[in-house]
Amino acid sequence: MTPLIALKKLRREFQSGDDTITVLKDIDLVIEAGEMIAIVGASGSGKSTLMNIVGCLDRPTSGSYEIAGRETSQLSPDELAELRREHFGFIFQRYHLLPELTAVRNVEVPAIYAGVAGHERQGRAAALLGRLGMADRLGHRPGQLSGGQQQRVSIARALINGADIILADEPTGALDRHSGEEVLAILERLNAEGKTVFIVTHDMSIAARARRIVEISDGEIVSDRPGRTARLAAATPRPIGEAPRSWQAIADRFKEAFVMAVLAMQAHRLRTFLTMLGIVIGIASVVCVVALGEGSRQQVLSNIRNLGTNTLEIFPGKDFGDVRSAKVKTLVVADAVALARQPYVAGVTPTVSLTSTLRYGAIEASAMINGVGAQYFDVKGTKLADGRFFGADGVREMAQEAVIDENTRKTLFGGLSASPVGEIILIGTVPCRVIGVTQKQQSGFGASQNLSVYLPYSTVQARFLGNLSLRSITLRVNDDTATDVAEQAATSLLEHRHGARDFFVLNTDDIRQTITQTTETMTLLIAAIAVISLLVGGIGVMNIMLVSVVERTNEIGVRMAVGARRSDILQQFMIEAILVCLVGGCLGIAAALAFGIGFTAFGSHFSLVYSTTSIVSAVVCSTLIGVVFGFLPARNAARLDPVVALARE
Repeated sequence: MTPLIALKKLRREFQSGDDTITVLKDIDLVIEAGEMIAIVGASGSGKSTLMNIVGCLDRPTSGSYEIAGRETSQLSPDELAELRREHFGFIFQRYHLLPELTAVRNVEVPAIYAGVAGHERQGRAAALLGRLGMADRLGHRPGQLSGGQQQRVSIARALINGADIILADEPTGALDRHSGEEVLAILERLNAEGKTVFIVTHDMSIAARARRIVEISDGEIVSDRPGRTARLAAATPRPIGEAPRSWQAIADRFKEAFVMAVLAMQAHRLRTFLTMLGIVIGIASVVCVVALGEGSRQQVLSNIRNLGTNTLEIFPGKDFGDVRSAKVKTLVVADAVALARQPYVAGVTPTVSLTSTLRYGAIEASAMINGVGAQYFDVKGTKLADGRFFGADGVREMAQEAVIDENTRKTLFGGLSASPVGEIILIGTVPCRVIGVTQKQQSGFGASQNLSVYLPYSTVQARFLGNLSLRSITLRVNDDTATDVAEQAATSLLEHRHGARDFFVLNTDDIRQTITQTTETMTLLIAAIAVISLLVGGIGVMNIMLVSVVERTNEIGVRMAVGARRSDILQQFMIEAILVCLVGGCLGIAAALAFGIGFTAFGSHFSLVYSTTSIVSAVVCSTLIGVVFGFLPARNAARLDPVVALARE
């Protein structure tokens, strides 16, 4: 019959500087199922190292270790974890309970990794603790339990998955005499039930209670003799192999990792907050910069539209200074009407002009008389200070209605306390009624001091000029069309209508393009600074997670000892890193929105324009930071050697 445990020529060596220390020297040992064996020896004799190898916490340097005929050197880390999870139960001298969990939750941990359903493992854990006299301590944390009670929780944890082999390392070393006797009685009872019990101790009185005593000295077995009785307990060990997996088991393991990540964050609130702070600042900066950039862009474009810089000015002749331009009479109102029908046109107005004398009472002044269409004021972004603009009816009826600018109002009506709207002024010899006053408008080259009066172009053509030709056509391009595209289309249309190119187009979009490019450059610059802060925050997350791995090395070792896979450890630390970044990202978005509210509340002349895309991108970005910068610490945690991790206090 194949023995349960068979060690052949097993050696374990450790490097110490340039020297090699041999802790176990060609150990040969066979253990049958149902034995209660004690390994005794002085401190440093190698007995704990032997137990660690038997429990698959450590690997031998050479030699063979077979469990139920299965060679452990050929097993992967996850297969070794399966052995620890399904077939071994560890009882440690220092208990190694997880301080954040209650007694019943500590007992449940191996069952979670084994895929046991929630209600079943809870009932099993409570029953085991009740059997060990801990029924009234299920909800207590380790810090609220005595040493003996903590060891009972450790024993229940070792039994939760029905382990065939119980490995006890100095199980009474940290207990008083009474508690130690209780623990030994429990171990004897477990052996009587068919469990294989493997005790490591330096106390011969404890070893004498075993059915077999193996003495080890300087890494060699010097004695292998029966204890008080050589009788084997009836034992039927379970077949060794991977337990079936299910989606529910995977979900439970994820839940366990998530809960532990949250508990770890709660246990170190200040550290977690400081870790989040870099992410909060970075995400808030990115969202605010994007919102500021978009708000600035829209405000700049609005201001530019008010200056009329997204317009095309069409003049007769070949270019400015063309001496024959005055003789070109082909630019007419019908051209403006044809252009107004085009999809890229937001507004169009014919314009004619002349210089004339204004008279109001005894006051005379020279002014520019502009004959314009009803859409002129919208095309140029002109605002009213008083009264109204003339409309299409006024143009059609050649109304003698005048809209004056602020300079004209001051010159003619400076001494008038009432509104000038409704007053009659003479333009040359033509009486006109003032119907509106425009606000002072900034042009692209500074404020003009000229006096300007606006009349329907039909009125100027009929009553002042006596011809139907136009000085120019002003065309406003809609926001969805590039002005250079609109310029090409308008040129093509007029060439077709005129049969020649007897006009030229002045594209005033250069100002808008220059300012817009400058705005975008500044936004990109600030965004780059914000992204750098995000990267710094990510590096901060990685640093803190690396520190967390070091601080929680013992916890990692405990989880591996009770059967956690490398993927379980990796998952737990990845979840923690992602949670830190995700919560930090959400707080960063909230901070950015709060900044926008405060920005508006302080009376800024423009508002931040938040983008759903930038907010979603910020959340995704913070999550990716957690994944990218959390992976290295999580991988380091998952690759820790269980025995080394357990030794770290």
